[in-house]
This record gives sequence, structure tokens and C-alpha cells, in this order.
Amino acid sequence: MADSVRLVNGTSLCSGRLEVKSNQSNQSNQWWSSVCEDDFDQQDAEVVCRELSCGAPSVLQGALYGEVEAPMWTKEFQCGGHESALLDCRSSGSDRNTCSPNKAVGLTCSEPVRLVGGDSRCAGTLEVKRGDWRPVDDSDWTLKKAAVACRELDCGSAVSNRRRKESSWRPVWRINFDCVHSGSALRDCLTLGSSYSIVDLTCSDSVRLVDGTSLCSGRLEVKSNQSNQWWSSVCEDDFDQQDAEVVCRELGCGAPSVLQGALYGEVEAPMWTKEFQCGGHESALLDCRSSGSDRNTCSPNKAVGLTCSEPVRLVGGDSRCAGTLEVKLGDWRPVDYSDWTLKKAAVACRDLDCGSAVYNRRREESSWRPVWRINSRCDHSGSALRECLTSGSSPYIVDLTCSDSVRLVNGTSLCSGRLEVKSNQSNQSNQWWSSVCEDDFDQQDVEVVCRELGCGAPSVLQGALYGEVEAPMWTKEFQCGGHESALLDCRSSGSDRNTCSPNKAVGLTCSEPVRLVGGDSRCAGTLEVKRGDWRPVDDSDWTLKTAAFACSSSTIVDLTCSDLLLQPIITVSSSMYGVSEAQQQGAPVLRRSTFTICCSIQPQYPGGSFQLTSTSSNSAHNYTHPAVNHSAHFLFPAAEPAHQGSYSYPTPLIIKAIVLPLALLLVNVALYFYCKLQAHWFLLKT
Repeated sequence: MADSVRLVNGTSLCSGRLEVKSNQSNQSNQWWSSVCEDDFDQQDAEVVCRELSCGAPSVLQGALYGEVEAPMWTKEFQCGGHESALLDCRSSGSDRNTCSPNKAVGLTCSEPVRLVGGDSRCAGTLEVKRGDWRPVDDSDWTLKKAAVACRELDCGSAVSNRRRKESSWRPVWRINFDCVHSGSALRDCLTLGSSYSIVDLTCSDSVRLVDGTSLCSGRLEVKSNQSNQWWSSVCEDDFDQQDAEVVCRELGCGAPSVLQGALYGEVEAPMWTKEFQCGGHESALLDCRSSGSDRNTCSPNKAVGLTCSEPVRLVGGDSRCAGTLEVKLGDWRPVDYSDWTLKKAAVACRDLDCGSAVYNRRREESSWRPVWRINSRCDHSGSALRECLTSGSSPYIVDLTCSDSVRLVNGTSLCSGRLEVKSNQSNQSNQWWSSVCEDDFDQQDVEVVCRELGCGAPSVLQGALYGEVEAPMWTKEFQCGGHESALLDCRSSGSDRNTCSPNKAVGLTCSEPVRLVGGDSRCAGTLEVKRGDWRPVDDSDWTLKTAAFACSSSTIVDLTCSDLLLQPIITVSSSMYGVSEAQQQGAPVLRRSTFTICCSIQPQYPGGSFQLTSTSSNSAHNYTHPAVNHSAHFLFPAAEPAHQGSYSYPTPLIIKAIVLPLALLLVNVALYFYCKLQAHWFLLKT
């Protein structure tokens, strides 16, 4: 560690405002001083970077890391560039008396990272220097970490990494996952270790995507191949589909899906000055021909924003949204089933541009084979699947089924959210996801969607429940019978809908496919969950907190849910005139209007079910819905005389000793205003 120089207020140990410690013989009288930019040059910077065990200096600029007041170093450094420490350099005889605060030296040294043994400076075995050069251990290594290394190397995007096995154990650096993902430099996150498995890494040489949501999306930047290199954005007018295909291939991504100016932010100069003229088959963008003339101007909102599809596929299934899951990172490999969940499956379905994850199962191979394992901490951060892969081997791989053309987004689970439907255009590249208007959707349509997604019965159907939305909107009305296996199998209206209010986008909650069997009631017994087929739940790592969530291997869980809970909150709403009553009394509902009875309990009771009983003079009906987020919505599509009666919660499963008398006054609109609300009952008039 350097004794007499340091960089402060920077983004890593190799950047910041330069401070020098006086070399007074009296230890107690030493202090740290900033250095004036006018007294510091490139040779001085080279010495400082070497003394700090960093790479070569890349940026030297006053006030880059903040202005500073006194004290200021008073003499000019006169280094030759070969010295091992700054205070070993000669200095001027005369003192500097003044220096502007915005002249304090700000210095950025490159990180001490390199790739060795590859075809270029952006490919090879990854090594980091901290005292001495050592390779990096492959354990827990992902493409997301690789992206940090590529950035520090001033290369482009991370394309691939692979494990290389050494003949014997050797000293290595291990990288702390959480440290790297907090934005720290690679060198700041090292721990000492030994291993025989190290990282070989490939970064792109001259293209990268920045400020995107994954390594396959962002604003396109190209590195000039001049001796004075820098990264430049590209003007949208100089870039077409063939150029995009080359970039996506160069970055190890799938085909381009979106090409649009300013999609990932506007940008000022520098701008790439020539037009690319790729044929689409080239392996690198700078291999393409370019125009002879330079472009002089380009609007900031014209910088190319590019999204490439993720290199993920499902093979051997009945459709492109079902089969064995494979991901490409250098080569195509299946995904290991270990620690695999439907939440991870949802990431895969998103990367595939399929709908929601319906179910997955373990498939056993005849022998062990190379696979990709998914780093859980990485994929839960919202990263694409490819960014979270580590190399391994296993006989167990993932078979996955996603829905083809429907999905629920922005919900609290895979069985809730705003409904979106994918157009079934024959041109795959011209498909998009559209929301559905509430007025074009009924209970039978909902039943089909919940079944298609592998969820339970529908419990809530309400516009804007999971956020408002602008266009695109699905233009035709679905006319399902309720028995269809997929929404797009249903008939639809012949005419298109022209307009739909943003707060009318269908929000849907299906019940979770969970049940208790073999007990004394439907709230006691062996816990089973359906994902493709019904299976009991393993007792390993089972807690009462997990059991509470369920009330919303060899050892099987037997579960009993308590019925001694507090009184719920009751609301009644009708679609025709917007009645909303939060009281335990009757509420009027117009004939043929849609009405909903909503019941909710305190949030500390996240599971269980609500049972609603309707009694009239000649009949009785029971309705049961599982609690979703400690509430349930009982939807009645069209009020008819048969719905008249008293609605209550007798001997409930999640609630105890609470009665809701609800009477339905089924009247014509003209008669409604003459009817008087009574305490618990209403007179039926039709």
C-alpha cells in the first residue's frame, strides 16, 4: 500500500482527487495536500498509478473529483515516469503561492485487469493484479460479473465466459458477488484463494450496448480504431436492420427485435461520422463497408437504441414456448434443474417473449452432461437468464412450458396481473402484446385464461386493478364458452373496438392451484400444489410462516388452518352506477349489472378462503374463493331475480361469526330512484 499518495472521492481505488502526504521528519506534523494541475503532467500520473498498483493513467483533469481549498502542495513534480513513488521524483526549487480550487488534480488510472493468451486484448484468461497478477476463480462467476471486467478493460460488452481447468491447484482471486453488484471495481472485491478452475473471458472489441436492461439491449456505442480511441454513439439514420443483425451476432445475442432512436437515452457528441453498409453476414460491425463521406450533424434523440433477443430457446416441445430449456453462452447447453423454481421459469419465458410460466418438470438424462446453472442472487435482481449462468454438469435438466399468447403482468404472483394477449400474426417479428378492454371480457373468458395459465378459478376481474395502460389495445371482443383450453381458441367478434379508456384494461386474479386433501374440512389435510399435476409438498425447511402462506421426498405436510379470525371488511360494487358500500348492510344493484362482493381480512392472515352463502325463500347457494393478498372478490356477471336474498358468511374458513345481509334490488333504472334503502333487506321489483 502506498504511504504517501492517495486518490479520494473517486469511484474506485484507482480514481479520485490526488492527495500527497508531506514527508516532514516530524510524524505528528504531517498532513495530506492536494496537488495543483499546473504542476502535474502525464509522467507524474504514470508514477502515481504505478505506486497505487493500478494500470496506466487514462484521465487527468482538474476538479474531476471535486474542488478543494488549502492545503495545496507547493512544489512542481518533475518525474521521468520510471520512478516507483511520486516522492522519489525531483521537484522544482521554488514554491507555488496560489492555485485555484478547480485546479486540484483529478486522476483516473485504468484498473489492473488483463486478459492473457487470447486472440486479442479483449479475450483470454482473466487476471487481476493486487500485489501480484493472479487468475480469477470460476466459482460463482457469471456474465454479469464479466461485464464489470470488460468495462474495466475498456473493451465492449461481455460476450461469453467459460471454465478452464488447470492441471493443479494454484493461487487465485475470488470475486465477492455482492461487492461487484454494488458498483465496485473488480479489484476492490477480491479475496484470496486457490483453485484449479479459472475464468476464460471474451469481450467484444469495438461495439457495446450501454444503459440497457440487459447485456443484449442499450444505446449502441462503437470504438474508433484510431490510435486515439474513444466510444461514439451511432446516428439512427446511418443504421439499418442488416447492421443491427451484425451487432447482435457480435455480442453473442439473438436476432434484433427493436431498433429505435433514443430508446435508451439521448446523447451528445461524440457521434460516429460514417454510415455503416453491412450485408448482415459479417461477424463484426467494423468489418462492414462504410460510406465515404462523413456526417456532420445528428440530433441527440437520433442515437441508435437496440434490443437484441436473448439467446434462449425451448427445444423438442409442441411449440416454441414449450420444451427443454437451453441457453447460449459460447455454446448451447441445457439448464440444470437444481434449485429451479417457477419464478426462474418466469424469467426464461420473458426472455423467450412467450407468456407466463405455466409449469416445469425435471427430465433425467442417461448420463451427466455439461449444463448451465442459474445463480439465484443474480436472476432475482431482474437480470436476463444468460447473465446469471455458471458452468456445471448434471443428469437433471429443465423441461418448461410457457403460455404462447397470454400473460399477466405487474401482478403480485404468476396468477395475477394485467392481462396481455399476443397477436397471432403470421409474421413472428411483427407480433406484439396488447392489453384487453374490460368491456370485451366476461367470466367465461376469465375461466379460459386462468386454465391456460395453470392457475385456479378466477377470483377478481376489475379494470385497472394492476395499473392503467395506453395503447396497444386488443381490438375484438372474446366470446368464449368457458371450456376452451386457450383464449385464442375462442370465437371473437367481427367488428373492431376503436377506443377503450386506459382504466378499463382487464386486471385479473386467478386463485392459486393449492388444496388440502384427506382432512376433516377443506382447510385441513395434506397440502398439495398443482404445477402440471397435483403433488404433495415436502416437509423439508417447512415453517409456520410457510404454512400461513399456503392457507392464502418422503415427509409430507399435514396442515390445519385456524378459523378463529377477526371480522372482515365488506364492500359491494356495481358496474352500472358505481355503488361502493363498506358497510354491513344491504346495497341496491341494478338488473343485469355486474356486481362484486369484496371481503378482506387483516394482512397478518395471508392465506385461507372466504365462503359466501346466499339464501332466499326457496334456495341456497355457496360460493368459495381462496384469499389472495388477504382478500377475495366474488364476481357476479349479471344480476337477475335469482340473485335476490341474504348473503352471509356462515362458519367460515377464514372468518368467524360475521354476517353480511345483502339484498339485491333488481329494478329498471327509472324505478331505482323511487326505492328507499332499508337496513338489511330490499323489496324485489322487476
